[in-house]
Amino acid sequence: MKEIIDALIKFRNERDWEQFHNPKDLALAINVEAGELLELFLWKNPSEANPNKVKEELADVFAFAFLLADKYKFDVKEIILDKIKNNAEKYPIDKAKGNAKKYDEL
Repeated sequence: MKEIIDALIKFRNERDWEQFHNPKDLALAINVEAGELLELFLWKNPSEANPNKVKEELADVFAFAFLLADKYKFDVKEIILDKIKNNAEKYPIDKAKGNAKKYDEL
């Protein structure tokens, strides 16, 4: 993770783009890029989406998410593992397996 974040920061700083990367705008950028990812699937069977374009848009989502995490000094690995742990408590296997209901409906 550190190698990825360092590369993103180097790329950003070489272009003097940090001035545009405040938390609000990074969060907005994640949403915009997620919308572009969704557009690849719009009105299509999922198998019809172009994998190369999916890869590009997913990389954009990850990039802005990593930069936002860096702004808050979050450890990406730690926050994801914490979220998995919290979700495991909210969605116990015996109640959630094979079920798409929200935790408060299980």
